[in-house]
Amino acid sequence: MSLVRREVEPAQDGEGQALRGRRTAHWVVLGCYLAAAVLLTWRLWADPAGRAQLLAGRVWHDVDLFAWFMRFDATAVAHGRLPALVTTALNAPQGINLMWNTSFLLPGAVLAPLTLLAGPQASLTVMLTLGFAGSAGALFLVLRRWGASLGAAALGGAVYGFSPALVDAGAAHYHLQFAVLPPLIIDAALGILTGRGRPVRGGVWLGLLVAAQVFTGEELLVDTAVAGALLVLVLALSQPRTVLPRLRGAAAGLATAAGVVLLTCGYALWVQFHGPLTEHGSPWQTAHFRNHPTDFVVPPGGLLFHDHASAAALSHQPLRLGEYLAYLGWPLLAVVVVAAIWFWRDRRVRVAAVTFAILEIFSLGSRTIVFHQHHYPGGLLPWSWLQHLPVVSQLLVDRFSILADGAAAAVLAFSLDLARSARPQAATWRRWVPATVAVLAVLPLVPLPLQAGAVTPVPAGWSLVFTRLHLAPDARVLVVPVPVVSSQPRALRWQAASGEPGALVGGYCVAPSSTGQAEDCATGDAPTSAYLNALWNGSAAAQAPSRAQISTDLAYWRPAAIVAVTSLGSPLGQALTRLFGPPTVQSGDVVAWQRLRLRP
Repeated sequence: MSLVRREVEPAQDGEGQALRGRRTAHWVVLGCYLAAAVLLTWRLWADPAGRAQLLAGRVWHDVDLFAWFMRFDATAVAHGRLPALVTTALNAPQGINLMWNTSFLLPGAVLAPLTLLAGPQASLTVMLTLGFAGSAGALFLVLRRWGASLGAAALGGAVYGFSPALVDAGAAHYHLQFAVLPPLIIDAALGILTGRGRPVRGGVWLGLLVAAQVFTGEELLVDTAVAGALLVLVLALSQPRTVLPRLRGAAAGLATAAGVVLLTCGYALWVQFHGPLTEHGSPWQTAHFRNHPTDFVVPPGGLLFHDHASAAALSHQPLRLGEYLAYLGWPLLAVVVVAAIWFWRDRRVRVAAVTFAILEIFSLGSRTIVFHQHHYPGGLLPWSWLQHLPVVSQLLVDRFSILADGAAAAVLAFSLDLARSARPQAATWRRWVPATVAVLAVLPLVPLPLQAGAVTPVPAGWSLVFTRLHLAPDARVLVVPVPVVSSQPRALRWQAASGEPGALVGGYCVAPSSTGQAEDCATGDAPTSAYLNALWNGSAAAQAPSRAQISTDLAYWRPAAIVAVTSLGSPLGQALTRLFGPPTVQSGDVVAWQRLRLRP
């Protein structure tokens, strides 16, 4: 079978009812995906504005950061403009370039009315739910276009949309968990390259999809580009007579797509690579973000059938737990391997299977693998040959598993149809054997409902204090505890929930160093902020910096006010009173100083 997409022909008089039936069946499948997504996130829906998913027993820093971006986007829309791409509202006075952060610009702008009405966490709960249902639905529709039956496509969509990779990504990484666009992008690109439809119209559609992904999550777009390039390469090698003669015709479609991307994203990409606060490199140790061979078969704790010992061990490694994306389980891996061998002649199965295998090999990274006391040199792994390429060098390769799961789902769907059609005259029970095997292979992937907990509430008196301070909308404020990467960024959550202050000193984000190297935001990481945070945490041994150092830090920050979530009688309150005198405003749990002159 050639890898060509099924075209919908005009319905004849006798076919209209069947066509309507198929459409109804599609809506039923999509409705089931949505119901499953709500079931998976039901603990969040008990209080969508006040609860978030947990990672290692607590709400992770990234959730607070995404809430901040949702508020930032909504505030811009409320003022009748698009969100700024560079701002000092976070990490003042240096600020951040939003294109270098996971700013979630498109979802934030689209859901701005909900954010303004119910708060940023409610919008994130909606995005999380739509991420599961929408990702499953996107691959389901793509598989249907490429010839999969209703049942096989429905199963394949569920494997992708509710995969362990997306469930674990959903703990904190909304930009990865919302994986709706990658299947559509690859489908549109394949449609152009295989000559399906009109090239220019297909190019416009592809360009719009790519632009939407740019403003949703650029990292997943690069992962998708790598996966798509692999798929096209495998297709061209296995079916050169189908693809190569159409490359010249496909150039018009691809050129159109590039033009649409340039028109819609050109300015944003210029700001990212040539505007203020541009960066290079990665703030992370990228080599640490890789899969281990055992990750593919040892289930994490978020699944219905999991290994209790492994789940307990992972619970003490939050970073690893949030990046545990590779699991598919022995049953499904075995089915994918056997199906790839058995139905190798089918180009759809062959292309998807090879793409799956290469992506998972890439996800192993480039470091030496130790497996059962055997060492496999990292230099022999394929990613070691690619890791120094521009842009690609910044990828966290374990996240290729998201796209790999989609390829595995495609192998499962196409091979299930082939197995069922191999013996059409067989007894009924025999025809159900392939479906039974497929369901049993997928059963270990069934996730448990996400654990949820309350987000950090806004302190009593917070809004009243800012009202009484009468600050300018863009006034910088030093909030204690000062949000720095090494501590829980509570101030980001309070700013996201209330819209105050207008500009926050410090932050949990990414910004360039003095040399342009990407690093954790360090504006608030100064001796004075470290001292104030230590006092806030109750450290009796906190060493005060010199008054000259405090003056230097204040001169750099130039805050219009200091707002501390504490009491005047606490060590922090007493220290601030010694430095700046009696507070300007006090309400509830919040104390503020506005005229910041160090006392002699």
